[in-house]
Order: sequence, then structure tokens, then C-alpha cells
Amino acid sequence: MTDEAPANRSIVSSVVRRSARDRIVRALPTLRELAVGSPLWAVSMAISAWHALWLREHDATYHLRDILLLYAMGGLLAWPLSLFAARCLAQGRAFETRLAAFLLCLIAGTIGVTGCLFSLDYRVFYSQWHAAAGTPTWFFQFVFTSLSAFYQFLVLGVRLYLPLGATALVLASLWLAHSDGSQQR
Repeated sequence: MTDEAPANRSIVSSVVRRSARDRIVRALPTLRELAVGSPLWAVSMAISAWHALWLREHDATYHLRDILLLYAMGGLLAWPLSLFAARCLAQGRAFETRLAAFLLCLIAGTIGVTGCLFSLDYRVFYSQWHAAAGTPTWFFQFVFTSLSAFYQFLVLGVRLYLPLGATALVLASLWLAHSDGSQQR
């Protein structure tokens, strides 16, 4: 009887590992989804930022290219991560759950990646006044500069996703939730 217990645990752990591996493989975006979806999401986010700036009549034309590039790169990098995360969360679930997962992951992924890119750019600018790399002072300067930049992006940058980015988010999430339900992976 004691010999059967380790054998059963081995079989169960093997099945669990195989199940987790299959779930991850099914959640991976296809090359077509990456080749088409990432650039479309990137362009959508850049257009959203441009439109929001245009509506607010901001005098940011001398930085417009940089702003649009930031939002496009954020969208480009966030798409595959968000797609993977949403599919991991919503595999085999009802349409409403898939929709909520895609909404949540696309919002968090796009804002998170774009905010991190903004934070890195901010950090590069302020690094000229920081201590030598690797020192405890540098570490604190790095952490707090990055966190304050991310916070600044959340306060000032997220509004550039409105109104077009929100529309693109809902349309993309509806399409993805519907297509994931009809596909057999």
C-alpha cells in the first residue's frame, strides 16, 4: 500500500504538469495574431494619443513624434503579453468571462507597458544627475525616479487613451472574446 501512494502521486503530478503545459501552449498567440494584431493595436494607441492631444489643443507639436512613438511602442509590446495573459485567465470560460479577461488584460498590459517605457525614458533623462551606477544611492534614485515617472504617466498619460483608445479596447476585446470561443486550439 505504501508503494502505491508514491506511484499515484507521480502520475498525478505528471498529469498536472502536462495540463499546465497544454494550457500555456493553447494561450500562446499565433504568428498571424502577432503579425496583424500588434501593429494594429500599436497604430490604434498612437492614433488615440494624437486624437486626444488634438481635441485638447495641446501645444505638444514639438514632442508629438516622441509621444506617438511611445504610445505605439507601448501598444506593440503590450499586445502579445495581454493576449497571452487573457487567454490564460479565460480558457474554457463563458463569453462574458473571456470579454472581462481581455478588457482587463489589454487595459493593464497597454497602460503598464507604456508606463514602463515612459519610466525608462524619464530615467535616462534624469540619470545624468544621479549617483554612480550600482551604489545604494543610485539604487534608491533608480527606484524612486522610476516609480514617480510611472505615477506621472498614470496621472497625465492615461487620459490620452480617451476617447478612441477606449473604443478600440472594447472592439478588440469583443472580437477576441468571440473568436476565442469559436476556435478550437
